[in-house]
Amino acid sequence: MKLSSIVASVLLAATGISAQAEIDMNTRDGVVAINRKIQCSMEDGVEKTYVWHGRAYARRQGEADKLLFGLLGMNVRQCVTVTNDKGEEGYRQVSREIMLYLDPRTGETLRKWENPYTGETVEVIHVANDPVNSRGPNFGYGRDGKVAKLPLRIVGEYWQMNIEVPLFYHNVLAGEYQKYVGGTYHATEMFNFYGVRDDLLAEDNSFVNPGVSWVRISQWLPWMEMNGRDGVMYFNAQGTKLDSWDDLPEQMKDEIAASYPEYRHAPPGDDTRRNETSWTYFKKIFDQRGAGGKRGGH
Repeated sequence: MKLSSIVASVLLAATGISAQAEIDMNTRDGVVAINRKIQCSMEDGVEKTYVWHGRAYARRQGEADKLLFGLLGMNVRQCVTVTNDKGEEGYRQVSREIMLYLDPRTGETLRKWENPYTGETVEVIHVANDPVNSRGPNFGYGRDGKVAKLPLRIVGEYWQMNIEVPLFYHNVLAGEYQKYVGGTYHATEMFNFYGVRDDLLAEDNSFVNPGVSWVRISQWLPWMEMNGRDGVMYFNAQGTKLDSWDDLPEQMKDEIAASYPEYRHAPPGDDTRRNETSWTYFKKIFDQRGAGGKRGGH
């Protein structure tokens, strides 16, 4: 044993301090553990809740941007351990989420909204997506079959991670000819997670409550009834993982109690339903009420 190692061992023994093992983020197990600590919990069936606050703007060429709404969102989730055909453990995440559109001046939850571009008053349909589950289990591998490289940086006492999610897919509100005339859904979401280095890398089940910022660039929301007008929306929000669901803002808890009681808990770990999006949720409500019926709601 090297002298330096002997000295270090003596010092640790004398002071009663033990070296804490750290997760190796370059290994498959490390990738799984770090992702799971950020997203949910290291323990199966333990629910975790994220909350975020922000604003949504509109941009049209040749015009000043407009602040449209305030934002208040939540996502309640849990993770369950799964095993692949190699006998390796990973996890699957299940969740459901709500995002409320708020009056940008008063902060009150909007029920009706006057569209500044059309002059029409429309009923607001808040985001209520159930479920929002991971596309597949996370076993720590990338698409190439190799151990995934985490987009994570250590900066002094902190860690940072950036994730970009370009979205381009069939729009459920359009017809069958998108390939020829357009009508696909096009958006980009950008997530930035950050937190304390030692909490994340500790090789134990310690709670990690990272901060998160979220930016979304997208088309008009369908309930705005923009009828193909040019322009885009951008959302900017910031939040964190909470110690408890009970730490959600009272405004959100009241809304859940009144209209979304199932959002008190995450979906079951074996949930196999197709994911909901804002667009599929809008279509569901619109179809239920009929084209000639009452629009919108919450």
